[in-house]
Amino acid sequence: MENGPVSCLPTTPKMSKAKKVIEEALENQNPELDLADKGVVSFEEMPGLIDMHNITRITLSHNKIQKVPPGIANLTQLEMLNLFNNHIEELPVSLSSMPKLRILNVGMNRLDSLPRGFGAFAVLEVLDLTYNNLSESSLPGNFFMLETLRALYLGDNDFETIPPEIGQLKNLQILVLRENDLIDIPKEIGYLPRLRELHIQANRLTVLPPELGNLDLFGNKSVLRMEFNPWVAPIADQLQVGVSHVIDYIRSETYRYLYNRHIAARGPPPPKLNDKTRKISRNRQYS
Repeated sequence: MENGPVSCLPTTPKMSKAKKVIEEALENQNPELDLADKGVVSFEEMPGLIDMHNITRITLSHNKIQKVPPGIANLTQLEMLNLFNNHIEELPVSLSSMPKLRILNVGMNRLDSLPRGFGAFAVLEVLDLTYNNLSESSLPGNFFMLETLRALYLGDNDFETIPPEIGQLKNLQILVLRENDLIDIPKEIGYLPRLRELHIQANRLTVLPPELGNLDLFGNKSVLRMEFNPWVAPIADQLQVGVSHVIDYIRSETYRYLYNRHIAARGPPPPKLNDKTRKISRNRQYS
């Protein structure tokens, strides 16, 4: 009786499902791969994946992946990579060299930094970094060179400020900053000509820069969410009437005067109200 090669990889049913999906995709030359919720812990459990050079979309959400191999950059035709809800603690530097990647979702992981050169993506349009452990110090120097970006999701992280360089993202249409620790937002956001959605709810904001009045946030498809912040009384009063009243108010000379006085006399920032120590993203893996 001949003995075939013995695999040292675990042969769980879910792993077998992942291998089966890959084998079927290879056989049928399917450019899209759905491996969501397959119990995958490592790319080593998916032999052949990073050699699928014709693949355009990979979904690996809701697994337990801890590390993304640098070889992922070999997938030069890849347009969408979904790694939402895994255990990833760092991303490879090579990721930003992927020439056709348009959508990257690494939300709900354990990232506390981004690799150097992360802003070098050539055509990235949608970047989801929601629910990680990122802050302004986590961003590499070229982050805001992502000029093709249309949607940036930074909600539920640890940002206290957003660098003014965000004004370089001239194609940005959606900006989500909800549930951070923001104590202010830069006036440069008011000069993003295509911005139609701004989510700043549940932070520590007290005032808005008057430049936000430049934004067109009144259309049918426009969204401004700003509740659950410790606003100064005039903004809080206008917000009770409606968001459109807030925008009208911050465009006024009265508000500009109040804003300048507030900034000149600013005391300590409001306290942090959200205890994030129990966030799932805080759970680190130690070997």
